[in-house]
Amino acid sequence: MRLRSLGVALAAAAALIALPTTHPPAAAAETPLSQGKSATASTEENAGTAAAKGVDGDTGTRWSSAATDDQWFQVDLGATASVTQVVLNWETAYGKDYKVQISKDGSAWTDLKSVTGSDGGVDTLDVSGQGRYVRMLGVHRATQWGYSLWEFQVYGSTGGTQPTCGSANAAQGRPATASSTENAGTPASAAFDGNPGTRWSSQASDPQWLQVDLGAIKDLCKVDLTWEAAYGKDFQIQASADGQSWNTLKSVTGATGGTASYDVSGSGRYVRILGTARGTGYGYSLWEVAVHTGGTGTPPIEGGGDLGPNVIVVDPSTPNLQQKFDDVFKQQESSQFGTGRYQFLLKPGTYSGINAQIGFYTSLSGLGLNPDDTRINGDVTVDAGWFNGNATQNFWRSAENLAIRPSNGDDRWAVAQAAPFRRIHVQGGLNLAPNGYGWASGGYIADSKIDGTVGPYSQQQWYTRDSSVGGWTNGVWNMTFSGVQGAPSTNFDSGPYTTLDTTPVSREKPFLYLDGSTYKVFVPAKRTNARGVSWPANAGTSLPLDQFYVVKPGATASTINAALAQGLNLLFTPGVYHLDRTIDVTRANTVVLGLGLATLIPDNGVDAMHVADVDGVKLAGFLIDAGPVNSDTLLRIGDPGSGADHSANPTSMQDVFVRIGGAGPGLATNSVVVNSNNVIVDHTWLWRADHGSGVGWDTNRADYGLRVNGNDVLATGLFVEHFNKYDVYWSGERGRTIFFQNEKAYDAPNAAAITHDGIVGYAAYKVADTVGTHEAWGLGSYCNYTSDPSIVQAHGFQVPTTAGIKMHDLLVISLGGKGQYAHVVNNTGTATSGTDTVPSKVTSFP
Repeated sequence: MRLRSLGVALAAAAALIALPTTHPPAAAAETPLSQGKSATASTEENAGTAAAKGVDGDTGTRWSSAATDDQWFQVDLGATASVTQVVLNWETAYGKDYKVQISKDGSAWTDLKSVTGSDGGVDTLDVSGQGRYVRMLGVHRATQWGYSLWEFQVYGSTGGTQPTCGSANAAQGRPATASSTENAGTPASAAFDGNPGTRWSSQASDPQWLQVDLGAIKDLCKVDLTWEAAYGKDFQIQASADGQSWNTLKSVTGATGGTASYDVSGSGRYVRILGTARGTGYGYSLWEVAVHTGGTGTPPIEGGGDLGPNVIVVDPSTPNLQQKFDDVFKQQESSQFGTGRYQFLLKPGTYSGINAQIGFYTSLSGLGLNPDDTRINGDVTVDAGWFNGNATQNFWRSAENLAIRPSNGDDRWAVAQAAPFRRIHVQGGLNLAPNGYGWASGGYIADSKIDGTVGPYSQQQWYTRDSSVGGWTNGVWNMTFSGVQGAPSTNFDSGPYTTLDTTPVSREKPFLYLDGSTYKVFVPAKRTNARGVSWPANAGTSLPLDQFYVVKPGATASTINAALAQGLNLLFTPGVYHLDRTIDVTRANTVVLGLGLATLIPDNGVDAMHVADVDGVKLAGFLIDAGPVNSDTLLRIGDPGSGADHSANPTSMQDVFVRIGGAGPGLATNSVVVNSNNVIVDHTWLWRADHGSGVGWDTNRADYGLRVNGNDVLATGLFVEHFNKYDVYWSGERGRTIFFQNEKAYDAPNAAAITHDGIVGYAAYKVADTVGTHEAWGLGSYCNYTSDPSIVQAHGFQVPTTAGIKMHDLLVISLGGKGQYAHVVNNTGTATSGTDTVPSKVTSFP
């Protein structure tokens, strides 16, 4: 049993300016705007001191935090308000230094008041600001306890005069284009020149469009159309942030021409009229189009900004640097299902004498463009002391974009699933086992160079891609390599190795780096038949941070979607994000990047994220944690029935993990569904929890891990475990998988519960009967039927028996005799037996 962490330690805040506090309580007699509203906090000491207690109007109940500095308490006023006063009624555990802040969207915060040297009691602060969210951001506690508030009261007013739609024409004189023009005398620009005697007209066919560039994203409130005799009968008014992905603001049918005004609500830089049916036998013709902007919508969301409180940026001269690593590790070492999330970012330079131990939900990354720009003369360590030398639960952590010269010659990285080791130059060897060897069940390396020998020792399985190693010694069951210089030769008939000379298609994960003093995100280019590391050549593109909405704890799904609609990418800073609606990624080439295992939790049964069937979306570095109400699909890539060819610019999903249960009850019918073609699934762990809280055959029900409906999808490093039905169900054509690791659900109550179509047990990896072409290498499935050890699973893998299906190097294992497999694939392969965890293998099928 692991204890859940009670705390979330935030990174140190800036020094505060001393401002006076006043006593006694506010004289305001009216009910505070905050009373009874939704409240959240960085932590809650226990269930009896929940955030809601701080705004319930009862001075006998309270909110209290974990006993660490830099905690926050936040209230959602429900609407934008003009805030004039904030009253903090402290319990004995009060904040000595803190800020009161306000936000319009729960993400970008403005200081209303900074307080230093408070003496507790009641602090009444006169403030001035507008926003929907108000919070107390604690910096230093006055006692050894956490922060504790009897009441947090916000006073002010809501409502007032709303801005009106502007009368000016934001489109006049702006650049314009069209699908066609009737002749040189009717260009697109004529509809935006302010001259009612000139016009645009199109060719006489459907559909046609006319588009204007407003020059910047604006709030749109009205569009005026003045038609010539050749008018549009059916048309749409649309807006776009980038001129590629369009949102329909108004659909019009049965129009009769003339002059008409249409009220709209939305934002965009580009506005277009998309005609779908003409009103005459001629084309479409507009004398003038006017676009009005104003305050009917929300202000545009700004990109860039600071990286939030849980990103710890350091350089070689940072004071007490080792202590910073140690403090976070102490909190996160055993916090398997806690809420703390941290990202260390190391500026380029040389760090000496450092041992950065990496615990749960902690990521360590260099900020150079190349790994050798950030050099550690010391260690980046994952060990298993917290779990008595057993590394099989060292999940959810990462290291990236560094050079390490280990202090004793070998760096130790004893991890299990969801712990990527990317873009690392180890100037020595790499030990993948815990101290004393113990147990280990990992893992994944990509785009890395290990000068010395990699020793997996007790590691049961491992996948290494597009890297180079000085040597590789031993292994237990399933060690798979693709595109790895120095990899051992395939010996699966007698040993653990499966080796492919190259990786068919790959694209490295996007990463944050510093260009001088400016943050950018580097997006590597697609590689075909790759072998070895991608650096220092670094083919790809750089995106400045101001093209990203920097998402911080407290941000809402509505704001996130508004940012995406504006054309911004997403950078999730470390934290836990509750979603009351689906995040919709609709624009081609959008980057969604997480830091510090940022975690998305869908509430009330919504799906967490949908990606449209578009080119080149990059999803990387975040965790989706199922909520207690069943979601249909936690992550969906492509709409059902998607059919576009994305081979030139595929969507990729990298270091994106899914969890159902463990941190509490979770339910989802499908974890990940891939409908788009050509998607790259590069290192994922989809896990229906077998331990933690909220775990049971129906308590954390999840039928399917990965379902692939798209064609030409490639999975490299696929870890999927414990689902109630099929862990992987592949129905797209020409799919390929390089390395698969699986455990069947431990808690199947009996054979009857998993019997279907006359077969006992759902295959770990099933290729649909309709599929004609599929190929896979290095696949392992293990059973550990602890609820009913008598279960005999029919097979680990189920595929059609046709010439187009090629399965290489498959194995099944009974873990300690808790259940058995009758066959490896279909009815082929010897049965497992006994308790000695001896694998049954098939090297080629059919």
